[in-house]
Amino acid sequence: MIRLLIADDHAIVRSGLKQVFAMASDLAVVGEAVNGAEVLDSLRQQLPDLLLLDINMPGLSGPDLIVRIRAHWAKLPILVLSMHNEAQVAARVLKAGANGYVTKDSEMDVLLGAIRRVAGGGKFIAPELAEKLVFDLSLGSDAAPHSTLSDRELEIFQLLAAGKGVNEIAGQLCISNKTVSTHKTRLMEKLNVDSTAELVRYALQHGLIN
Repeated sequence: MIRLLIADDHAIVRSGLKQVFAMASDLAVVGEAVNGAEVLDSLRQQLPDLLLLDINMPGLSGPDLIVRIRAHWAKLPILVLSMHNEAQVAARVLKAGANGYVTKDSEMDVLLGAIRRVAGGGKFIAPELAEKLVFDLSLGSDAAPHSTLSDRELEIFQLLAAGKGVNEIAGQLCISNKTVSTHKTRLMEKLNVDSTAELVRYALQHGLIN
């Protein structure tokens, strides 16, 4: 039996996943978390066989959360389940220590196969991302400008491009408005854009938002 901890801040997503996993004889959901703090608390109380992790949650999340988890539970299998299908995003979380990456638009049998492989000690990359990781990230000097963004800058960039304002982002990430504004200024300089509309256009062109 593979014991799962589901970490996702959307109740509908967690509910849907639990319904699917309930039909699999070898899977059991033993915990849920809606943010990074709850993930860490749950792991301290009961270590699952696999952490199914969304990388966009309030507060501590993404690569920062994975690094924190790895510092305490080095061998815990972590499978990221994300809405992002961009190679750069997948590369960042894999580098941080995730064992696999699946997109939320994947077929359910792909997710189930990924869970079983990662829980068994293997690695898994969503098929649609495997080729991108091989080719897109080996371009060297031809890499896209967003590859120079820090993990936090990339996270804020995606939230801005998704239509969220500075105050909303500050509340979601539990940081100050000033910090968000500073990151926004820096990332716009790195991407060489002058407006939010240009940010959205850039994100769409590079597959950073749906």
